Amino acid sequence: MKITLEELRAWVAVVDTGSITSAAEQLDQTSSGVSRALSRLEGKLQTTLMHRTTRRLALTEEGLIFLDHARQILASVEQAEELIAQRRDIPSGRLRVNANTPFTLHVIVPLVAEFRQRYPLIQLELNTDDIVIDLLEQQTDIAIRIGELRDSTLRARVLGSSAIRLLASPDYLEKFGVPENVDALANHQLLGFSQLDVHNVWPVWQREGEFLRIKPTLSASSGETLRQLALAGQGIVRLSDFVSREDRESGRLVQVLATETREQRLPIHAVYYRNQSLTSRITCFLSFLREKIQENHLL
Repeated sequence: MKITLEELRAWVAVVDTGSITSAAEQLDQTSSGVSRALSRLEGKLQTTLMHRTTRRLALTEEGLIFLDHARQILASVEQAEELIAQRRDIPSGRLRVNANTPFTLHVIVPLVAEFRQRYPLIQLELNTDDIVIDLLEQQTDIAIRIGELRDSTLRARVLGSSAIRLLASPDYLEKFGVPENVDALANHQLLGFSQLDVHNVWPVWQREGEFLRIKPTLSASSGETLRQLALAGQGIVRLSDFVSREDRESGRLVQVLATETREQRLPIHAVYYRNQSLTSRITCFLSFLREKIQENHLL
């Protein structure tokens, strides 16, 4: 059987106060409870730590040796508890955040400087994956998921939602023409996803009354790669507003089929495991991110 902290605390308290009765008062326990803790401790160690008489307690040689170690153990535990308490008050430690490349570049990265200034003791680690990862396998604290959630083992906080549009560069449209209707897309270069086929469903109606599912002329695994291809005049692309906002404002990308486009917004969640208690660094990051998204209209 392993020694418990309760037994160590009882033993040290008896030594420090000089009696079982005084130790019991200090620990807010009964004298019989403290006495039993000492008996269990000696039983586990298979040695006598002190000689008890009606008048005094005397440590054995083994008791003297063990006392120093017991004090060190209790001091380490107290120090650890104090550090954890401090971390609750002052967020600190490594925080691993995973998101796809577009969200990382266009939403998180612009906010990093302010976040680090506000929480200088948090060591932020940003990892990008354009496919859904296993949080435990990748040792991830928070993952940003775009679209409907499928994993019921995860807890989630809504960060917002982002509209999606069909876009192309002015150079592409000048060369290949502006599509006048959905059917005209069949004569255009369509940029789509190679791995996440759900993102190849575009927010425009077909004649059958369903959203258009495209077969990409050119595909990539990353939304950021597709954005760069669209900027390079390689075709028409479906992008979320948080990815394309600056391109649309500058005119580098323009919307096509605007009147045919149906309102469709992708929910954006921050997810973490259900059995994970929220540390202060996770809580402050989620609060900060949502605050800045709403304040700056990032989605």
